[in-house]
Amino acid sequence: MFYCIYYFLKKQIVFATLVLLLFPAVLAAIEVDTTKVYSICEITVTEKYRNAEIRSSAPLQILSSKQIDKLNALQVSDAVKYFSGVTVKDYGGIGGLKTVSVRSLGASHTAVSYDGITLADCQTGQIDIGRFSLDNVDMLSLNNGQSDNIFQPARLFASGAVLNIRTLTPAFQSNKTLNGKATLKVGSFGLINPAFWLQQKINSKLTASLSAEWLSANGEYPYLLEYSYLGNGITSKETRKNTDVQHLRLEGALYANLSEKESGYVKTYLYDSKRGLPGATILYNTDNFSSQRLWDRTFFLQSHYEKTFSPLWSVQLNAKYNHGFLHYLDTTYLNDAARMESIYRQNEYYGSFSLLYRAFSNLSFSFSSDGFINNMTVDFETDALDNEFAVPTRYSFLSVLAAKYVSSSVLATASILSTIVNEKVEMGVPAAHQRRLSPYVSFTYKPFKIPDLRFRAFYKNIFRLPSFNDLYYSRIGNTNLRPEITDQFNVGVTYSVAPYKWLPLMSVTLDGYRNYVKDKIIAMPTKNIFVWSMLNLGKVEVTGLDLTAETTIALSSKLGLVLGGTYTYQRALDITTRGNGTYGHQIPYTPRVSGSGKASIETPWVDISYSLLWSGKRYGGFQNFAENRLPRYSDHGISAARDFKLKDKLLSVNLEILNLLNENYAIIKWFPMPGRSVRGTVAVRF
Repeated sequence: MFYCIYYFLKKQIVFATLVLLLFPAVLAAIEVDTTKVYSICEITVTEKYRNAEIRSSAPLQILSSKQIDKLNALQVSDAVKYFSGVTVKDYGGIGGLKTVSVRSLGASHTAVSYDGITLADCQTGQIDIGRFSLDNVDMLSLNNGQSDNIFQPARLFASGAVLNIRTLTPAFQSNKTLNGKATLKVGSFGLINPAFWLQQKINSKLTASLSAEWLSANGEYPYLLEYSYLGNGITSKETRKNTDVQHLRLEGALYANLSEKESGYVKTYLYDSKRGLPGATILYNTDNFSSQRLWDRTFFLQSHYEKTFSPLWSVQLNAKYNHGFLHYLDTTYLNDAARMESIYRQNEYYGSFSLLYRAFSNLSFSFSSDGFINNMTVDFETDALDNEFAVPTRYSFLSVLAAKYVSSSVLATASILSTIVNEKVEMGVPAAHQRRLSPYVSFTYKPFKIPDLRFRAFYKNIFRLPSFNDLYYSRIGNTNLRPEITDQFNVGVTYSVAPYKWLPLMSVTLDGYRNYVKDKIIAMPTKNIFVWSMLNLGKVEVTGLDLTAETTIALSSKLGLVLGGTYTYQRALDITTRGNGTYGHQIPYTPRVSGSGKASIETPWVDISYSLLWSGKRYGGFQNFAENRLPRYSDHGISAARDFKLKDKLLSVNLEILNLLNENYAIIKWFPMPGRSVRGTVAVRF
């Protein structure tokens, strides 16, 4: 009965969304516009990030570059762990794979946007966020559902959550024409990480930036291997092997501010890495079990153009070419060739058009259309079942019609997404074509002028296709895999107040949610972190609660204290078949409770920061048995930073101690995390 009511309501929501989108357009078409337009000089408007989080109709979390500096984070994956509702699957070490899942939906439901354009990996369907440095990042943000910004590419509407990475944009003060920063990080386990970025003002309309980074580490950290299933508490001290990593990142961009109404950029990016893949720890055999190597290269060229034709109309264009290269080698694989080796290449050709129409002062509409082609080829592969690779090509077309209404007390958005996907292969049988409509609606309501108390809710229906690996990979591919279909419901409350001069900010957000996932695909590593097993679980029900809180305390005119924390409760259960051995069990690697904390004190002499990550027990298998249970853990970090002014330069020194209590834990079973380590940073800004 419940599901009958649920699907009836779903159809009504689709109909209501279309009415909300189209009915105001009719009113706009028949109304006479008597507005007079006046041109004014350029005005820069800034807003505290926390205010945006409070006012959003769907949960939004933001970390500015200043906040990131206080989190003892080296990579984007380290910082993302401090978002509420997020699970980062971390396979240990600097070079280990790191993927992000939001509210138990899985990494493939989380889009990763780089300067407004989505990153893609058609082979695995998920992005390794451990490859992204924080050196040139200006802001990280996470949208559950989707953003209140309706003027964006259609692809950013097509996922359950969006992680946005925004890099530094050139900005110059007074008569400066050159900005720069050089950084050197060194630390435990052989870490050496130099980086720099430069920003050049070419003329009044053109600026350019260049960023580069090199990272090297042997990654050989000690850990404690427990033989707990023997019942005797036996342990042995081991060293993680085959964990070395080297990577190079090069990034250049040209920015054009052609006028107050016209701007754009062109950006090129290259990431090249080689690393060992540490295998799962094996009892009594920790010396020679891991020899897998991975060479990974990603190149993309992307461009963005935006123009405002009038107060009523704006348009933006986006284009991107992405090439990925992956070479995997295992010299100890047991087959006729005495090795497993695969070399894959993938390409994406992407184009996007978006149109914004401001019908009234508080009502706007947008239309976005994206088209992209993905293909994957194989240069070499051993141990294929039939030595033939499918060579798939996927043609995707996304179109979105969206509306947004804003007043002093109400913010509401709605959209309907059309997805058309056609697929072909050179060998074998392709996956079925897909045609889908996906509705979304959200609102926030502020009942009182004071205080800043708001209530919000959203509903979103979305789906994600199986990746090329899911469908066609010779060892795990299954063309019969069905797309995951997800329904997300969220209700929440936000509150912000600035009661006293010594307490300039105190804010809280609380959101409860229910997600229904049909035909959920679970990715599980088998022998190592390259070879996976892909399974359709059937149905998963996720019930959760996200809490965030932050406050700023002015201890004196020169002393400031910032406190913040998050708490997440997630009950993600397999509800496929009643009576099945996994029915009602928590899905793998989803903790029931988890959270984070941060505290920093700023003084004229030194800034001290403390950060905490903690998680309750998880299960490393589909059945919640004791032998599959991973114990709870907490990870503490502390840092001290000091800035020195040297004429027209700024020297920054930072010392960090990570995993302060040297806790021995694993996020993924048999993949231990590093213990206590030290990292030092010296940076010069000019």
